[in-house]
Amino acid sequence: MPPHQLGRPTLASIAAAAGVSLPTVSKVVNGKADVAPATRAHVQQLLDLHNYVPVTRRPAEDLLVDVVFTALDSPWAVEILRGVTESGLEVVVSSQSRTSDVDWVQALVAGGRRGALVVTSRLTAADQRRLGRSKLPVVVIDPVDMPGQDVPSVGATNWAGGLSATEHLVELGHRRIAVVGGPQGYLCSRARIDGYRAALERAGIAVDPDLVVHGTFRHQGGHDRARALLALPDPPTAIFAGSDEQAFGIIEAARQAGLSVPADLSVVGFDDLPMARWSSPPLTTVRQPLADMGRVAGRMLHDLINGRVLGSQRMELATHLVTRASTAPPRH
Repeated sequence: MPPHQLGRPTLASIAAAAGVSLPTVSKVVNGKADVAPATRAHVQQLLDLHNYVPVTRRPAEDLLVDVVFTALDSPWAVEILRGVTESGLEVVVSSQSRTSDVDWVQALVAGGRRGALVVTSRLTAADQRRLGRSKLPVVVIDPVDMPGQDVPSVGATNWAGGLSATEHLVELGHRRIAVVGGPQGYLCSRARIDGYRAALERAGIAVDPDLVVHGTFRHQGGHDRARALLALPDPPTAIFAGSDEQAFGIIEAARQAGLSVPADLSVVGFDDLPMARWSSPPLTTVRQPLADMGRVAGRMLHDLINGRVLGSQRMELATHLVTRASTAPPRH
């Protein structure tokens, strides 16, 4: 059925156009999984084509918002969530898998909340169009890519953090400094490595490509990349990790190699998770204000829900180096 024959789209008109049942369209709209992929794609195409927006009914006093994580299995996520809950919002926490057949944006819009905070997520152009049509207020925390101008976001000064971490190691006398970043496609990871490069260039130290590697931001990624770095013919005397979890993995790999931290290898992390001060040795790290990021994003979302214009669409909170016992001058 051509678009002009549908008029204002309803579930019934979309179902008729798609040649499927009304319950099938309802399942697609509500993010249910039990729809064949080809049918889901066909129905979703019609929903997009006709700008269908689910009608949600909720009491005026219901101020619940969704906080959507791609994963909820790290202390990093807990710190973000702590800040969000301190912002005055009532939240429902969910985890959306990017590998699922369920359209996470459609499921978010169909949830009937007043707004959403999306954490460490990549918003495609199609995602942003659907969110824009839905009129659902959304703020992204620590976006994977720089979102469009109409999508508010909160992050940290990652480039400055990478710079300060590396400058600290240079000032201690290190010249063979490696970096274990996060996933190569992540905006924050690229910025931290760019800061690392800038610090070396300022010090007149050539960047060795063999010392620039990418991990997963997780303990295992740091451990595995450190083992490879420490096995080089000319291994680093210091490693800047793109996250505290990776730093803990690097310290474990050093100990397994018979090295002492910081006597044989200095390690700097990034995040300043609570456990950083309790590790052995206590971790030198770049403090990323995770709870503050959650609080600021929550306040921005509250302003959007109440129709207030934001002072800025992009907020970057300051990072700073916290020096502890995992760094020292090189032995030789």
